Amino acid sequence: MREADRIIADFTKGPVPGWVFVADGVMGGVSEGFAEQNAALRLAGDVSTENNGGFLQVRHRFEAPWPAAADGLELTVRGNGEIYYVFLKTRQLRRPWHSYRAAFGTGAEWETHRLPFAGFTRSHAEIAETFRHGDVRSLGFVAYGRAHRADLSVARVALYGRGAR
Repeated sequence: MREADRIIADFTKGPVPGWVFVADGVMGGVSEGFAEQNAALRLAGDVSTENNGGFLQVRHRFEAPWPAAADGLELTVRGNGEIYYVFLKTRQLRRPWHSYRAAFGTGAEWETHRLPFAGFTRSHAEIAETFRHGDVRSLGFVAYGRAHRADLSVARVALYGRGAR
């Protein structure tokens, strides 16, 4: 896989257009937060489970399919010690709450995580157990599922896999 095919976003080189903040208020929740870019993509705020809420998210949509040689995502992140998630949505998913998910931990120092596509799990039993990564249409970084203070920074997101350097 060529290096140019691998990089999804490198925030250390400047702002990357197309990343959108979404909170659970779109569904009646009361979580509050923000996303910003300044040498990293930062998602921060307070996640509340009140009023059927429970998430803050920053996401990006994709038109072009990801390379067939990709085996997973590589993230360079830091945070406040909380667990965060990557939510992937494919072209086949029709409901906004459906996704394929993988969790990762954070600490005060930058660290790199590899999340193999085979390790992502479906959010609901009515969707297929697995997905084709070529069908991914969006990727979201999500603070989710429990009341907590979110503070996640992402320096880089890339694909890794066969032939990657």
